[in-house]
Amino acid sequence: MALLPIITAPDPRLKKVCQPVAAVDGEIRRLMEDMLETMYNAPGIGLAAPQVGVLKRVIVVDVSGDEEPEAPLFMANPELTWVSNEDARYEEGCLSLPEHYGDVVRPAAIKVRYLDRENEIRELEADGLLATCIQHEMDHLEGILFVDHLTALKRNMILRKLLKAKKADKPLASYATA
Repeated sequence: MALLPIITAPDPRLKKVCQPVAAVDGEIRRLMEDMLETMYNAPGIGLAAPQVGVLKRVIVVDVSGDEEPEAPLFMANPELTWVSNEDARYEEGCLSLPEHYGDVVRPAAIKVRYLDRENEIRELEADGLLATCIQHEMDHLEGILFVDHLTALKRNMILRKLLKAKKADKPLASYATA
């Protein structure tokens, strides 16, 4: 496995719509494993392929706590098949928008269909943090960042700070989750 560089906003690659994966083969499995290692190292709870410069519909997620065993999910071509009418608000962060957070409202529970790392079709019901994290990562596959769910004022403030840091080539102290 290898650590991959995480792209930070504003970068045009983060706004691209990703292409479906034909099948989860050795190359995609290796990408998933590298993404997982990168996510754990950051540290984060989710990572989408475009965040590491790969425009494929691939995400990895693990919302297990520090005291729990790791529980990674590997998803290719994830699609929501159901969302609850009830919403939940979470303060979200993103490895591609380090040190920035915002409250985002999303469906509280979801059902998602995807290809797992063995190329098997799976369906998963999720709620709480897991549902939020999956939806956040799936947004990346459509070129949507969590700041796109915020007010224009808040979004522009965050993006200006990130652009200023990039221009100054100033390293950011730490990475946010998800």
